[in-house]
Amino acid sequence: MSDLPLLLPGIVISVIVSVATSGRAARALGTRRFVAGLLILSAGLILTITLSPLAEECACDPNVVGACDLSRIGLAPLDEVLDVNTTSLNILMFMPLGLAVGLLPGSRRRTAILIGAIALPFVIEAIQALVPPLERACESADVVDNLTGLAIGLLVGAAATRLGRTSSA
Repeated sequence: MSDLPLLLPGIVISVIVSVATSGRAARALGTRRFVAGLLILSAGLILTITLSPLAEECACDPNVVGACDLSRIGLAPLDEVLDVNTTSLNILMFMPLGLAVGLLPGSRRRTAILIGAIALPFVIEAIQALVPPLERACESADVVDNLTGLAIGLLVGAAATRLGRTSSA
């Protein structure tokens, strides 16, 4: 937490915004307030965690704007995923967002939100590469890990939705 001095205020703001807007978002999306709240909260937390300036300088070269480490563009090895580290945390961070999208009813809005959720890791890494004051490093591995978490969450949400339909039928 000391690496991200704005984490706690970002969490508080994300919770407040989620509670304040989840009712309206639920009506617009045709879903339960919990699902809309989870969607808003998870997006806020992702942005807080990934775009808050770091307390300490990263090992990035401040003179190299727009560079990105492309050393890993495939899935992380399983032992790395099962260990508590940046890889596993990047996966976990996007799972609630995927779950929320997976729980949304099928519609054009859900499709738009899914496209936005898929684009989000790419946008985050681009911002990290192009905004040196954030002291962040752009890494293709982060995109892959974020998309992995998103996919896992989507699968769980879709399975829960399907189970909910079959149990109520």
